Amino acid sequence: MISKRKCSCLCSIFENLSPGRIISLIIASTTSITGTFVNFNPKTGLITVATAEGRITVICCRNVVALSFPPLITCSFFVYVTNAGTPSPGESDTVSVIDSGTNTVVATVGVGDAPLEAAVLPDGTRVYVPNFFSNDVSVIDSATNMTIATIPVGANPLGIAISPDGTIAYVSNHGLVPGDDDVSVIDTETNMVIATIPVGDGPQGIAFSPDGSFAYVANENSGTISVIDTASMMVISTIPVGARPRKIVFSLDGTRAYVTNQDDDNISIIDTELNTVLGTINVGDSPVGASITPNGTRLYIVNKDSNNVSIINTLTNTVIDTIAVGGSPDQIAITPDGTLAYVTNQADNTVSVIEIATNTVIDTIPVGQAPTGIAIGTIC
Repeated sequence: MISKRKCSCLCSIFENLSPGRIISLIIASTTSITGTFVNFNPKTGLITVATAEGRITVICCRNVVALSFPPLITCSFFVYVTNAGTPSPGESDTVSVIDSGTNTVVATVGVGDAPLEAAVLPDGTRVYVPNFFSNDVSVIDSATNMTIATIPVGANPLGIAISPDGTIAYVSNHGLVPGDDDVSVIDTETNMVIATIPVGDGPQGIAFSPDGSFAYVANENSGTISVIDTASMMVISTIPVGARPRKIVFSLDGTRAYVTNQDDDNISIIDTELNTVLGTINVGDSPVGASITPNGTRLYIVNKDSNNVSIINTLTNTVIDTIAVGGSPDQIAITPDGTLAYVTNQADNTVSVIEIATNTVIDTIPVGQAPTGIAIGTIC
Protein backbone atom coordinates (compact mmCIF):
# COMPACT_ATOMS: atom_id res chain seq x y z
CA MET A 1 0.00 0.00 0.00
CA ILE A 2 1.18 3.51 -0.83
CA SER A 3 0.28 6.15 1.76
CA LYS A 4 0.85 9.86 2.17
CA ARG A 5 3.52 9.06 4.77
CA LYS A 6 5.55 7.45 1.97
CA CYS A 7 4.53 9.90 -0.75
CA SER A 8 3.80 13.54 0.01
CA CYS A 9 1.37 13.70 -2.89
CA LEU A 10 -0.41 10.70 -4.40
CA CYS A 11 -1.67 12.74 -7.35
CA SER A 12 1.50 12.18 -9.36
CA ILE A 13 1.01 8.39 -9.23
CA PHE A 14 -2.31 8.60 -11.07
CA GLU A 15 -0.68 10.47 -13.98
CA ASN A 16 1.24 7.30 -14.90
CA LEU A 17 -1.46 4.75 -14.03
CA SER A 18 -2.88 2.75 -16.94
CA PRO A 19 -6.68 2.71 -17.42
CA GLY A 20 -8.23 -0.65 -16.56
CA ARG A 21 -6.08 -1.23 -13.45
CA ILE A 22 -7.95 -2.39 -10.34
CA ILE A 23 -7.25 0.03 -7.49
CA SER A 24 -8.35 0.47 -3.90
CA LEU A 25 -8.48 3.97 -2.42
CA ILE A 26 -8.88 5.17 1.16
CA ILE A 27 -10.53 8.56 1.36
CA ALA A 28 -9.98 10.73 4.44
CA SER A 29 -9.15 7.62 6.51
CA THR A 30 -12.78 6.55 6.72
CA THR A 31 -14.05 5.53 3.30
CA SER A 32 -12.62 2.94 0.92
CA ILE A 33 -13.41 2.56 -2.77
CA THR A 34 -12.31 -0.35 -4.96
CA GLY A 35 -12.81 -0.42 -8.69
CA THR A 36 -11.34 -0.01 -12.14
CA PHE A 37 -9.23 3.08 -12.78
CA VAL A 38 -10.77 4.94 -15.75
CA ASN A 39 -8.76 8.14 -16.03
CA PHE A 40 -7.06 11.03 -14.23
CA ASN A 41 -7.33 14.71 -15.10
CA PRO A 42 -4.08 16.40 -13.96
CA LYS A 43 -5.57 19.87 -14.38
CA THR A 44 -8.45 19.28 -11.97
CA GLY A 45 -6.92 16.46 -9.92
CA LEU A 46 -10.02 14.34 -10.46
CA ILE A 47 -9.79 10.53 -10.55
CA THR A 48 -12.56 8.52 -12.24
CA VAL A 49 -13.17 4.99 -10.94
CA ALA A 50 -15.76 2.43 -12.12
CA THR A 51 -16.80 0.13 -9.29
CA ALA A 52 -17.63 -3.54 -9.78
CA GLU A 53 -21.30 -2.63 -9.43
CA GLY A 54 -21.05 -0.38 -12.48
CA ARG A 55 -21.15 2.90 -10.52
CA ILE A 56 -18.93 5.76 -11.74
CA THR A 57 -17.17 7.66 -8.92
CA VAL A 58 -15.16 10.87 -9.29
CA ILE A 59 -12.68 11.68 -6.50
CA CYS A 60 -10.18 14.49 -5.94
CA CYS A 61 -6.70 12.96 -5.67
CA ARG A 62 -5.86 15.27 -2.77
CA ASN A 63 -8.48 13.50 -0.67
CA VAL A 64 -6.86 10.10 -1.18
CA VAL A 65 -4.79 9.08 1.85
CA ALA A 66 -3.79 5.58 0.69
CA LEU A 67 -3.66 3.59 -2.56
CA SER A 68 -3.29 -0.16 -3.09
CA PHE A 69 -3.59 -2.63 -5.95
CA PRO A 70 -5.80 -5.60 -4.98
CA PRO A 71 -5.85 -8.87 -6.95
CA LEU A 72 -7.89 -8.83 -10.16
CA ILE A 73 -11.59 -9.49 -9.62
CA THR A 74 -13.37 -11.40 -12.35
CA CYS A 75 -16.79 -9.97 -13.13
CA SER A 76 -19.43 -10.78 -15.71
CA PHE A 77 -21.70 -8.31 -17.47
CA PHE A 78 -25.28 -9.36 -18.16
CA VAL A 79 -27.51 -7.44 -20.54
CA TYR A 80 -31.25 -7.28 -19.78
CA VAL A 81 -33.51 -6.61 -22.79
CA THR A 82 -37.23 -5.90 -22.41
CA ASN A 83 -39.35 -7.48 -25.14
CA ALA A 84 -42.53 -5.38 -25.29
CA GLY A 85 -44.23 -7.77 -27.73
CA THR A 86 -47.53 -7.15 -29.50
CA PRO A 87 -50.61 -5.48 -27.97
CA SER A 88 -51.94 -8.95 -27.10
CA PRO A 89 -51.02 -9.94 -23.53
CA GLY A 90 -48.49 -12.74 -23.28
CA GLU A 91 -46.98 -12.21 -26.75
CA SER A 92 -43.38 -11.85 -25.60
CA ASP A 93 -43.75 -9.69 -22.41
CA THR A 94 -40.37 -11.05 -21.41
CA VAL A 95 -36.84 -10.04 -20.55
CA SER A 96 -33.99 -11.64 -22.51
CA VAL A 97 -30.81 -12.08 -20.46
CA ILE A 98 -27.62 -11.87 -22.54
CA ASP A 99 -24.18 -12.95 -21.30
CA SER A 100 -21.83 -10.30 -22.73
CA GLY A 101 -18.95 -12.76 -22.64
CA THR A 102 -20.58 -14.95 -25.29
CA ASN A 103 -23.25 -12.59 -26.68
CA THR A 104 -25.87 -15.29 -26.31
CA VAL A 105 -29.25 -15.31 -24.57
CA VAL A 106 -28.85 -17.41 -21.42
CA ALA A 107 -32.34 -16.92 -19.97
CA THR A 108 -35.79 -15.55 -20.76
CA VAL A 109 -37.85 -14.18 -17.87
CA GLY A 110 -41.61 -13.63 -17.95
CA VAL A 111 -42.77 -10.24 -16.64
CA GLY A 112 -45.90 -8.06 -16.95
CA ASP A 113 -47.72 -6.66 -19.98
CA ALA A 114 -45.54 -4.54 -22.31
CA PRO A 115 -42.20 -4.10 -20.50
CA LEU A 116 -40.54 -1.03 -22.00
CA GLU A 117 -37.47 -0.28 -19.87
CA ALA A 118 -35.24 -1.83 -17.22
CA ALA A 119 -32.80 -0.78 -14.49
CA VAL A 120 -30.35 -2.82 -12.42
CA LEU A 121 -29.30 -2.28 -8.80
CA PRO A 122 -25.66 -1.13 -8.47
CA ASP A 123 -24.71 -4.49 -6.91
CA GLY A 124 -26.30 -6.37 -9.82
CA THR A 125 -28.60 -8.47 -7.64
CA ARG A 126 -31.98 -7.29 -8.94
CA VAL A 127 -33.51 -5.93 -12.13
CA TYR A 128 -36.55 -3.62 -12.09
CA VAL A 129 -38.87 -3.65 -15.13
CA PRO A 130 -41.89 -1.31 -15.57
CA ASN A 131 -44.82 -2.95 -17.38
CA PHE A 132 -46.74 -0.33 -19.37
CA PHE A 133 -50.15 -2.00 -19.64
CA SER A 134 -50.25 -3.88 -16.34
CA ASN A 135 -49.36 -0.76 -14.32
CA ASP A 136 -46.72 -2.46 -12.22
CA VAL A 137 -43.00 -3.15 -11.91
CA SER A 138 -41.53 -6.66 -12.04
CA VAL A 139 -38.49 -7.38 -9.86
CA ILE A 140 -36.10 -10.03 -11.18
CA ASP A 141 -33.54 -11.89 -9.05
CA SER A 142 -30.41 -11.89 -11.24
CA ALA A 143 -29.02 -15.02 -9.55
CA THR A 144 -32.02 -17.17 -10.50
CA ASN A 145 -33.42 -15.08 -13.39
CA MET A 146 -36.89 -15.34 -11.86
CA THR A 147 -39.46 -12.66 -11.04
CA ILE A 148 -39.57 -12.43 -7.24
CA ALA A 149 -41.92 -9.47 -6.73
CA THR A 150 -44.47 -7.29 -8.52
CA ILE A 151 -44.98 -3.69 -7.37
CA PRO A 152 -48.18 -1.79 -8.28
CA VAL A 153 -47.40 1.77 -9.45
CA GLY A 154 -49.25 4.47 -11.43
CA ALA A 155 -50.86 4.49 -14.86
CA ASN A 156 -48.70 3.32 -17.80
CA PRO A 157 -45.28 3.11 -16.13
CA LEU A 158 -42.56 3.65 -18.71
CA GLY A 159 -39.16 4.96 -17.54
CA ILE A 160 -37.13 3.85 -14.54
CA ALA A 161 -33.91 4.85 -12.80
CA ILE A 162 -32.21 3.65 -9.63
CA SER A 163 -30.38 6.00 -7.29
CA PRO A 164 -26.56 5.72 -7.20
CA ASP A 165 -26.69 4.13 -3.74
CA GLY A 166 -29.32 1.61 -4.89
CA THR A 167 -31.85 2.41 -2.17
CA ILE A 168 -34.52 4.11 -4.30
CA ALA A 169 -36.09 3.54 -7.73
CA TYR A 170 -38.00 6.24 -9.58
CA VAL A 171 -40.67 5.11 -12.07
CA SER A 172 -42.29 7.51 -14.54
CA ASN A 173 -46.01 6.94 -15.01
CA HIS A 174 -46.87 8.20 -18.50
CA GLY A 175 -50.54 8.40 -17.57
CA LEU A 176 -53.90 7.77 -19.18
CA VAL A 177 -55.64 11.09 -18.46
CA PRO A 178 -54.49 14.51 -17.22
CA GLY A 179 -53.41 14.24 -13.60
CA ASP A 180 -51.94 10.75 -14.01
CA ASP A 181 -48.52 12.17 -14.87
CA ASP A 182 -46.30 11.38 -11.91
CA VAL A 183 -43.31 9.47 -10.58
CA SER A 184 -43.61 6.54 -8.20
CA VAL A 185 -40.81 6.30 -5.63
CA ILE A 186 -39.93 2.71 -4.67
CA ASP A 187 -37.94 1.67 -1.61
CA THR A 188 -35.77 -1.14 -3.04
CA GLU A 189 -35.34 -2.81 0.36
CA THR A 190 -39.08 -3.28 0.90
CA ASN A 191 -40.15 -3.08 -2.77
CA MET A 192 -42.96 -0.73 -1.80
CA VAL A 193 -44.01 2.67 -3.16
CA ILE A 194 -43.22 5.27 -0.50
CA ALA A 195 -44.12 8.46 -2.38
CA THR A 196 -45.65 9.85 -5.58
CA ILE A 197 -44.33 13.03 -7.21
CA PRO A 198 -46.41 15.01 -9.76
CA VAL A 199 -44.39 16.06 -12.83
CA GLY A 200 -45.07 17.27 -16.39
CA ASP A 201 -47.24 15.79 -19.14
CA GLY A 202 -46.27 12.31 -20.30
CA PRO A 203 -43.16 11.58 -18.20
CA GLN A 204 -40.78 9.11 -19.77
CA GLY A 205 -36.99 8.99 -19.29
CA ILE A 206 -35.51 9.48 -15.82
CA ALA A 207 -31.91 9.94 -14.67
CA PHE A 208 -30.29 10.60 -11.30
CA SER A 209 -27.41 13.05 -10.99
CA PRO A 210 -24.13 11.25 -10.17
CA ASP A 211 -24.34 12.24 -6.49
CA GLY A 212 -28.04 11.28 -6.26
CA SER A 213 -29.14 14.75 -5.14
CA PHE A 214 -31.43 15.33 -8.11
CA ALA A 215 -33.54 13.33 -10.55
CA TYR A 216 -34.36 14.70 -13.98
CA VAL A 217 -37.58 13.56 -15.67
CA ALA A 218 -38.29 14.00 -19.41
CA ASN A 219 -41.91 15.02 -19.99
CA GLU A 220 -42.61 13.84 -23.53
CA ASN A 221 -45.87 15.68 -24.14
CA SER A 222 -44.99 19.02 -22.55
CA GLY A 223 -41.45 19.27 -23.93
CA THR A 224 -39.91 19.91 -20.53
CA ILE A 225 -37.63 18.42 -17.90
CA SER A 226 -38.83 18.27 -14.29
CA VAL A 227 -35.98 18.58 -11.77
CA ILE A 228 -36.70 16.72 -8.53
CA ASP A 229 -34.83 17.37 -5.29
CA THR A 230 -34.48 13.78 -4.04
CA ALA A 231 -34.21 14.83 -0.39
CA SER A 232 -37.57 16.64 -0.37
CA MET A 233 -39.06 14.61 -3.26
CA MET A 234 -40.36 17.84 -4.78
CA VAL A 235 -40.01 19.42 -8.23
CA ILE A 236 -37.75 22.46 -7.83
CA SER A 237 -37.40 23.49 -11.47
CA THR A 238 -38.92 22.94 -14.91
CA ILE A 239 -36.68 23.29 -17.97
CA PRO A 240 -38.10 23.79 -21.49
CA VAL A 241 -36.27 21.60 -24.03
CA GLY A 242 -37.16 20.28 -27.49
CA ALA A 243 -40.15 18.39 -28.84
CA ARG A 244 -40.81 14.95 -27.33
CA PRO A 245 -37.85 14.63 -24.94
CA ARG A 246 -37.18 10.95 -24.36
CA LYS A 247 -33.91 10.09 -22.59
CA ILE A 248 -31.59 11.91 -20.19
CA VAL A 249 -27.89 11.23 -19.56
CA PHE A 250 -25.58 13.09 -17.15
CA SER A 251 -21.91 13.90 -17.65
CA LEU A 252 -19.65 12.13 -15.16
CA ASP A 253 -19.14 15.28 -13.08
CA GLY A 254 -22.87 16.07 -13.13
CA THR A 255 -22.43 19.56 -14.59
CA ARG A 256 -24.23 18.71 -17.83
CA ALA A 257 -27.34 16.73 -18.74
CA TYR A 258 -28.04 15.60 -22.31
CA VAL A 259 -31.65 15.15 -23.50
CA THR A 260 -32.80 13.41 -26.70
CA ASN A 261 -35.56 15.38 -28.46
CA GLN A 262 -37.27 12.88 -30.76
CA ASP A 263 -39.29 15.29 -32.91
CA ASP A 264 -36.55 17.94 -33.23
CA ASP A 265 -33.78 15.51 -34.23
CA ASN A 266 -31.38 17.02 -31.72
CA ILE A 267 -29.91 16.86 -28.23
CA SER A 268 -30.41 19.58 -25.62
CA ILE A 269 -27.39 20.34 -23.40
CA ILE A 270 -28.43 21.46 -19.92
CA ASP A 271 -26.26 23.37 -17.45
CA THR A 272 -27.31 21.59 -14.24
CA GLU A 273 -26.20 24.40 -11.96
CA LEU A 274 -28.41 26.96 -13.68
CA ASN A 275 -30.97 24.44 -15.05
CA THR A 276 -30.91 26.14 -18.42
CA VAL A 277 -30.29 24.88 -21.94
CA LEU A 278 -26.83 25.86 -23.22
CA GLY A 279 -27.37 24.66 -26.77
CA THR A 280 -28.33 21.76 -29.01
CA ILE A 281 -26.56 19.14 -31.12
CA ASN A 282 -28.12 17.95 -34.37
CA VAL A 283 -28.14 14.16 -34.78
CA GLY A 284 -30.10 11.63 -36.86
CA ASP A 285 -33.82 11.17 -37.41
CA SER A 286 -35.86 10.67 -34.21
CA PRO A 287 -33.23 10.37 -31.45
CA VAL A 288 -34.54 8.31 -28.56
CA GLY A 289 -31.97 6.30 -26.58
CA ALA A 290 -28.69 7.58 -25.12
CA SER A 291 -25.72 6.29 -23.15
CA ILE A 292 -22.36 7.74 -22.13
CA THR A 293 -19.04 5.90 -22.02
CA PRO A 294 -17.49 5.26 -18.57
CA ASN A 295 -14.75 7.81 -19.24
CA GLY A 296 -17.37 10.41 -20.16
CA THR A 297 -15.82 11.40 -23.49
CA ARG A 298 -18.36 9.87 -25.87
CA LEU A 299 -22.15 10.02 -25.97
CA TYR A 300 -23.98 7.41 -28.05
CA ILE A 301 -27.40 8.45 -29.41
CA VAL A 302 -29.91 6.04 -30.98
CA ASN A 303 -31.78 7.49 -33.99
CA LYS A 304 -34.96 5.48 -34.38
CA ASP A 305 -36.07 6.49 -37.87
CA SER A 306 -32.63 6.62 -39.51
CA ASN A 307 -31.63 3.21 -38.10
CA ASN A 308 -28.29 4.35 -36.78
CA VAL A 309 -26.33 5.58 -33.78
CA SER A 310 -24.67 9.02 -33.60
CA ILE A 311 -21.48 9.34 -31.57
CA ILE A 312 -20.88 12.71 -29.91
CA ASN A 313 -17.55 13.96 -28.57
CA THR A 314 -18.58 15.50 -25.24
CA LEU A 315 -15.55 17.84 -25.21
CA THR A 316 -16.57 19.51 -28.46
CA ASN A 317 -20.28 18.57 -28.49
CA THR A 318 -20.03 17.50 -32.12
CA VAL A 319 -21.02 14.29 -33.92
CA ILE A 320 -17.82 12.42 -34.87
CA ASP A 321 -19.22 9.16 -36.23
CA THR A 322 -22.41 7.35 -37.24
CA ILE A 323 -23.00 3.59 -37.01
CA ALA A 324 -25.73 1.71 -38.92
CA VAL A 325 -27.67 -0.77 -36.76
CA GLY A 326 -30.94 -2.72 -37.12
CA GLY A 327 -34.52 -1.68 -37.85
CA SER A 328 -36.19 0.89 -35.60
CA PRO A 329 -33.50 0.95 -32.89
CA ASP A 330 -34.69 2.23 -29.54
CA GLN A 331 -32.38 2.09 -26.52
CA ILE A 332 -28.68 1.58 -25.82
CA ALA A 333 -26.49 0.51 -22.91
CA ILE A 334 -22.68 0.46 -22.58
CA THR A 335 -20.77 -2.09 -20.50
CA PRO A 336 -19.07 -0.67 -17.37
CA ASP A 337 -15.63 -1.40 -18.83
CA GLY A 338 -16.47 0.72 -21.88
CA THR A 339 -15.74 -1.96 -24.48
CA LEU A 340 -19.20 -2.76 -25.88
CA ALA A 341 -22.52 -1.03 -26.56
CA TYR A 342 -25.80 -2.93 -26.99
CA VAL A 343 -28.67 -1.50 -29.06
CA THR A 344 -32.24 -2.84 -29.17
CA ASN A 345 -33.70 -3.08 -32.69
CA GLN A 346 -37.46 -3.04 -32.22
CA ALA A 347 -38.45 -3.93 -35.81
CA ASP A 348 -35.89 -6.73 -36.24
CA ASN A 349 -36.28 -8.45 -32.85
CA THR A 350 -32.52 -8.24 -32.40
CA VAL A 351 -29.79 -6.51 -30.42
CA SER A 352 -26.79 -5.00 -32.22
CA VAL A 353 -23.42 -5.25 -30.44
CA ILE A 354 -21.04 -2.34 -31.11
CA GLU A 355 -17.33 -2.53 -30.36
CA ILE A 356 -16.50 0.86 -28.84
CA ALA A 357 -12.83 0.85 -29.91
CA THR A 358 -13.70 0.60 -33.61
CA ASN A 359 -17.32 1.82 -33.61
CA THR A 360 -18.40 -1.16 -35.67
CA VAL A 361 -21.20 -3.69 -35.20
CA ILE A 362 -19.51 -7.01 -34.35
CA ASP A 363 -22.56 -9.15 -33.55
CA THR A 364 -26.35 -9.32 -33.82
CA ILE A 365 -28.30 -11.24 -31.19
CA PRO A 366 -31.87 -12.54 -31.73
CA VAL A 367 -34.15 -11.78 -28.77
CA GLY A 368 -37.92 -11.59 -28.17
CA GLN A 369 -40.64 -9.58 -29.91
CA ALA A 370 -40.19 -5.80 -30.16
CA PRO A 371 -37.15 -5.33 -27.91
CA THR A 372 -37.17 -1.85 -26.44
CA GLY A 373 -35.49 -1.21 -23.09
CA ILE A 374 -32.01 -2.35 -22.11
CA ALA A 375 -29.84 -2.31 -19.00
CA ILE A 376 -26.56 -3.90 -17.95
CA GLY A 377 -25.74 -5.46 -14.58
CA THR A 378 -22.40 -6.55 -13.13
CA ILE A 379 -22.04 -9.79 -11.20
CA CYS A 380 -18.69 -10.63 -9.57
